[in-house]
Amino acid sequence: MTDRIEEDLGPNAPAEPRKSLGVRIFEFPLVAMLVAIVVVVIVTGIAGAVMLQFGKVDSELVANAVPVVIETILLFAAYKLIVARLGERPRDDLPLDRRANDLWRGALWAGALMSAIVGVAALLGGYRLLGWGTGDSWEMIFFFAGVHAAFFEEILFRGIIFRFLEEFGGSWFALAISAALFGLVHLANDNASMLAAIAIAVEAGVLLGGAYMLTRNLWLAMGIHFGWNVVQGYVWDVPVSGKAVEGLVEAQPVGSPLISGGMFGLEASVVALVLATAAGVWLVALAVRRGHVVRPWWTRRRERAVAG
Repeated sequence: MTDRIEEDLGPNAPAEPRKSLGVRIFEFPLVAMLVAIVVVVIVTGIAGAVMLQFGKVDSELVANAVPVVIETILLFAAYKLIVARLGERPRDDLPLDRRANDLWRGALWAGALMSAIVGVAALLGGYRLLGWGTGDSWEMIFFFAGVHAAFFEEILFRGIIFRFLEEFGGSWFALAISAALFGLVHLANDNASMLAAIAIAVEAGVLLGGAYMLTRNLWLAMGIHFGWNVVQGYVWDVPVSGKAVEGLVEAQPVGSPLISGGMFGLEASVVALVLATAAGVWLVALAVRRGHVVRPWWTRRRERAVAG
């Protein structure tokens, strides 16, 4: 199959001027990925310093909102000015056009998906609704679990790691490695377990990676990430990746942890594993159908060499 996403990479692509060795090394996908990660680390370090200052503020809203807003602005600028220009084929995965509408579409879709997961878990005896909650965690849920997780994690895991691993080893390599790394970092979360990390890797890694493969930008993945976290935490009072929250309702996990996810939350449940992974596989299948699959770097290079 000729990958439509690779039309500019195939054997009939126009010859490019010979680049110097230094430029070729700097543009190599794995090198570009490391440079981009360093940029993100620097930006988040600056945001972390700001966070320490505002952590002393009495206002919960200010303490939660200001550092995240500053981090988001800095990350957006760093992405546009540096990350989008890296690699052999620079591209902007945060286009400011109609494709940005996928942000709210993804949030609504993910909210519906999470609500379905909660409903199935309740029917199977893994989720119990106790009554109305206080909603006191809304600042943390909206800004940290929502905006920060969606923007920072999607730029890092899909906009950098997936993008450059795909450019190097192809789409399937990038999907597998980025998903595994995404699950691995969640081992540091409260109430985490290896089962929870594996569930995150499979359900969220495939779902968010599939969104990126399908749209070839970050907006849909960001919207899904935001909607998933905010709805599960604020609407349904489900722990967000192990973090206990106070939502609009008061609820608790009951029964088998395989159904409820235990103290980590429904993300570690079989229910989420089945439903979210199925949704992710559907997105990946749509991406394949549209020809949005990239072959490994060495395969493309060999084809160009034969054609030349």
